[in-house]
Amino acid sequence: MASSSPVIDGIGIANLPNQRHKIVAKHGAHFTIMVVGESGLGKTTLINTLFSTELSPPKNYNRRHHKQLDKLTEVEIIKAELEEKQFKVKLTVIDTPGFGDYVNNRDSWLPIVEFIDDQHEAYMRQEQQPHRSEKIDLRVHACLYFIRPTGHTLKPLDIEIMKRLGTRVNLIPVIAKADTLTQRDLQTFKKRIREVIAAQGIRIYTPPIEPDDEASAEYSRVLIDAIPFSIIGSTEDVKTPDGRTVKGREYIWGVAEVENENHCDFKRLRSLLIRTHMLDLISTSEELHYENYRQQQMETRKFGEPKVKKLENPKFKEEEEQLRRKFTEQVKAEEARFRHWEQQLIAERDRLNKDLEHAHSAIKQLEAELDALQVGYGRSTGRR
Repeated sequence: MASSSPVIDGIGIANLPNQRHKIVAKHGAHFTIMVVGESGLGKTTLINTLFSTELSPPKNYNRRHHKQLDKLTEVEIIKAELEEKQFKVKLTVIDTPGFGDYVNNRDSWLPIVEFIDDQHEAYMRQEQQPHRSEKIDLRVHACLYFIRPTGHTLKPLDIEIMKRLGTRVNLIPVIAKADTLTQRDLQTFKKRIREVIAAQGIRIYTPPIEPDDEASAEYSRVLIDAIPFSIIGSTEDVKTPDGRTVKGREYIWGVAEVENENHCDFKRLRSLLIRTHMLDLISTSEELHYENYRQQQMETRKFGEPKVKKLENPKFKEEEEQLRRKFTEQVKAEEARFRHWEQQLIAERDRLNKDLEHAHSAIKQLEAELDALQVGYGRSTGRR
């Protein structure tokens, strides 16, 4: 009787990806995205278009005009929970209204950089606690930096903030309102931006290329070639000349379609953020940017020691300067009042001295007259 050899099908390691899928599906994902750029570049519209829902209402620029008197970049946090095919994502959007909206934008990037560092700090402090089950995590996984479509090159403010963001977060540059440029001008603009990024040593997020997956590697190269992504944001349905209903903007010359890859890179950006590289953005934030911050802090301070807060907020600087000017003015006013009072005292002293001299002169004169009277009285007595 012939014995059949047992069929060896492995020990089950190949099933680990399925286990990982079940864990991720059960717990969902937490994704935080930050948008940075000047007002009017379509940051809110893009976020609403990306996630096909109104996460943030349109900005009221009349109300914003009054708030701009503070000349301070703000940080707004928008939270939402999205679900698709029973998979949930807890989404957090960090908006930065006020950035780059003034003639003098010195230090306008500071609240943005401080917010990113503060989230790393808060998470690190929570990791040091005995109970870590309910950690609050607002670490930024991706930062979309909106570039105005000038067609020339990056502005000094763009270079300054991108340098600081690139070392702290996954920086993804996007050209806003790409439908305002022709395709030729847009490609020239992209080339100039890439040259400046390389020359200035600005770190931006680059999708990883997997050598063992040719299809994935090829798509990653397509995404890399598209950086900076050109964007057309719109939540409105418009009809194309051939009768299709699409998201886009309608012009006299035709329709600029949001999801048409011949018109802009919106689909590529959405794929990078959500479909293909969301988990890589999360893991890169954890393993690279957060670890760099944690290591730097651990090397420069003792365990459990609080972070030294830098009072470099431009609003605080302005208030400090105003208080310094007010104090100087008050000191000058007090000195002037004191000098005036001193002059009055000197004048009063001189007057009293003169009155005293006059009194002494009058006394001497009276004494002389008295002596004369006494001498005259003695003579008249001697004659008798």
